[in-house]
Amino acid sequence: MSLRARVALLLCLLFPVAAQNLKEFEKRVTEFALPNGLRFLLLERHEAPVVSFHTYVNAGSVDDPSSETGLAHMFEHMAFKGTDRIGTRNYREEAEALEAVERAYDQLEAEQAKGPPAARIEALQDQVRAAIAQAQSYVEPNAYPRIIEQNGGVGLNANTGEDSTEYFYSLPANRIELWFLLESQRLFHPVFREFYKERDVVREERRMRVESSPEGKLMEMLLATAFAAHPYRQPTAGWASDLERLRAKEAREFFLRYYVPANITIGIAGDVDPREARRLAGQYFAPLPARPLPPPLPTVEPPQEGQKRVQVETSSQPFLAIVYKRPGQNHKDDPVFDVLSGILDQGRTGILYKELVRDQRIALSASASATFPAGRYPNLFLIYVVPNARHSVEENEKACYDILDRLKREPVAADALARVKTALRASLIRQLDSNAGMAVQLTFYRVNYGDWRKLFLGLEDIGRVTAGDLQRVVRQYFVESARTVAYTSAPKGEGK
Repeated sequence: MSLRARVALLLCLLFPVAAQNLKEFEKRVTEFALPNGLRFLLLERHEAPVVSFHTYVNAGSVDDPSSETGLAHMFEHMAFKGTDRIGTRNYREEAEALEAVERAYDQLEAEQAKGPPAARIEALQDQVRAAIAQAQSYVEPNAYPRIIEQNGGVGLNANTGEDSTEYFYSLPANRIELWFLLESQRLFHPVFREFYKERDVVREERRMRVESSPEGKLMEMLLATAFAAHPYRQPTAGWASDLERLRAKEAREFFLRYYVPANITIGIAGDVDPREARRLAGQYFAPLPARPLPPPLPTVEPPQEGQKRVQVETSSQPFLAIVYKRPGQNHKDDPVFDVLSGILDQGRTGILYKELVRDQRIALSASASATFPAGRYPNLFLIYVVPNARHSVEENEKACYDILDRLKREPVAADALARVKTALRASLIRQLDSNAGMAVQLTFYRVNYGDWRKLFLGLEDIGRVTAGDLQRVVRQYFVESARTVAYTSAPKGEGK
C-alpha cells in the first residue's frame, strides 16, 4: 500500500469520528502507577515482535539551578554510562577513586577562590587530572549500550529539552525483561563515571553549535532578550562559564531532586503483554524509594511593555527571527496557534513561502513555529527568515509585518484552513505509525495534559478552529509591544 493510501486509510479510521475510535484505542492501552508514583503507559501492537520504550522525566533545562545551567543536559551524556555493576572493572575501587576526584576538585576550587599563587593552582590541577585518570582506569567503556546492541536493541538515544529529559530505544519482544532490568538499575544505582570527560564533550558541543554558529548565536540571544525572567531564556546547553564549573556532586543533587519516581512516566508500545509488563514493573521498579515531587517552577515572566530588538554581528549569511509572546500549551488558544503556523508555513503552500520566497524572491527560506522554545509555560510564536542575496533583513521584516496585518484584516480562505487541518492530522498519524512514535506521544500527552487521550481530543480542538479564531489571535497577540526581533548583520566597516 502506498504512503498516500495508508494516510488516507488512517484518516478514515481516525477522523472525524475521533471519540468513537478513541474508545477502540483505549482497549489497547493499559495505564497504571506503582506505589512509589512511577507511571506506566502500555500500548499493545502485536503486528511485529518488537517493543519500544520511552522514559520521560518531567525535568529539563528550565529546572537548572542558578549558575548551574546545562546540568539537566549533562544527564543526556551520563544516561548510559552504566551502574555499580555495569561499566566497571572494580566498583569498590572505582567508587573510592571517584570520591578522590571530588576531593581533589574541592581543594582546587578552594585555592582558586583565594587567587594566586598560580603555581599552587597548577599543582592542584595536575592532581585533579591524575585523580580523573585513576578513576578512568576502572571504566569498561560503552558496556551499557553494548549489552543493548548485543541483544538486538536499536535507536538508543536521549534528548534534553527545556521541559523534559527523555531516554528511549527498542528491543525484540523476547528481550523485554532486559529493558526492565537495565532501566531500573540505571535509576537505582546511577554512577557519575566519566562526568568530567562528558563535561568537556558538552562544552565542545556548545562551542560548535552556538559559539561557532551564527544561527546558534542568534537564537541564544533571541531567547535571552525575549524573556526577562523565565528560565526559557537560558540555553539548554548551558552558559559556557557554568558548564566549565559543573561538578558531579551537583549532578547527584539534581538527580535526587528531580529523578523521583513520581516525576517519571514510561511509555511502552509494541508486542507487549500488559500483565507480564505489570509484573516486571513491580519486580524491578517498585523497590525504587518514593521521594517528594520537586516544587513547581516559581518564576513567572513579567508582562512585556514594548518591542525588543537585538543585533548579532557576524560575517555570515544574514538571518532574521521575529517572535511574539503567547500563552502556554494548556491555554484555549493553543490549537489556534498550531493552525496559524500551518497557514504561514505549510511547505510551498504556506503564505511565507509563496510571498517571500516564490513571488517577491526576497528570501531564500521562511518558516514559522507555533511553540518556541517549548510549550509548558508561556512561550513564543516564531517567524524565521533567511534573506536572499541583495535583499536586506529590513525588507524581509517589513514583508512579514505586511502579511500579519493582512491576516488581521482578511479571514483565511476556507480551502486553505481545511488543507492545514488535514496536514496537521496527517503529521500526527505519521508519528503514530511506529511503536517509538506512539511511546513518545503517550508519555508527552500524559505528562503535559494529564491524560494521554488528549492526543485524540486535541485533534478535535484543531478541527474546531475557525477563520474568525485566527483573526482574533493575530489581532490579540501579534502586536508590537509583545514582539522581539533578532537579526544578524555584518560588523561595522566590513566590506568597505
